[in-house]
Amino acid sequence: MPGGRRPAPKERGPAQMGFADAIKTCFRKYVTFSGRASRPEYWYFVLFIFLGSIVLSAVDSALFGIEVVEVAPGQISAESDGPLASIFSLAVFLPALAAAWRRMHDTGRSGLFVLYPLIVMIGVTTFAGFLAGFDAAMSGNLAALFAGAGGLVLAVAVFILILSPLLVLWWLTRPSEPGFNQYGPNPHEVIS
Repeated sequence: MPGGRRPAPKERGPAQMGFADAIKTCFRKYVTFSGRASRPEYWYFVLFIFLGSIVLSAVDSALFGIEVVEVAPGQISAESDGPLASIFSLAVFLPALAAAWRRMHDTGRSGLFVLYPLIVMIGVTTFAGFLAGFDAAMSGNLAALFAGAGGLVLAVAVFILILSPLLVLWWLTRPSEPGFNQYGPNPHEVIS
């Protein structure tokens, strides 16, 4: 090197965020619903949750066994609700929601869009209950629910209910909105 000086090492920004960095960032921002989250930050954290759930479910099964329940004559259901996977799910619920909220901000949308499938589900359930009464819905009489013009509206609402999680998933995969938006600076352009 001329002059014997080495260039300063580059700092890793959110654009080059790795798996461990994403986990640290999401737990550091445990309930931070403001700001923006880059795609690597969000998706690495989702991967961590997925892998953690699988590993802890296996550990639960090994330590606590699998409870086998006979639900009807000839029908057996196996369940493993060990404490480790349940505690892990509770521990990552708020950081996952906050990371998704910030990810929506990064695409220029309100964080409330993450709750869109839940809002649609509540609306469809309420409409079905008022349409044919909650008795028909609870007894499993779907023919009574989908009869007449109200049934057509309900069918469209159920179709939207099926599509809504896919729409949210698509929004979460969108690239960052360039530059500064109403939720803050682009995480790819911020130097840590």
